[in-house]
Amino acid sequence: MQADRGPRIVITYCTQCQWLLRAGWMAQELLSTFGPDLGEVALVPGTGGVFSITCGDTLIWERKRDGGFPDAARLKQLVRDVIDPERSLGHSDRKPQD
Repeated sequence: MQADRGPRIVITYCTQCQWLLRAGWMAQELLSTFGPDLGEVALVPGTGGVFSITCGDTLIWERKRDGGFPDAARLKQLVRDVIDPERSLGHSDRKPQD
């Protein structure tokens, strides 16, 4: 990856748990939303129930720490907060109703 291409997102998923499709779907969501602003979205196979999403040295989501998996809107908000905090995500920025 060239340094000027943008941040690298890494999605590490458990092959034993068969979370490749979930990881691929999340990668697709991020690429659809942030496409040219990202340098790369990498899928990294792991084991032991791992499911984490990082951007550089920043841990964005970790399944055990955060209690499961993020929905697409929440994931986009978290990634946006790291790579471009001023960016509007339109309908994905709506707050859930109490």
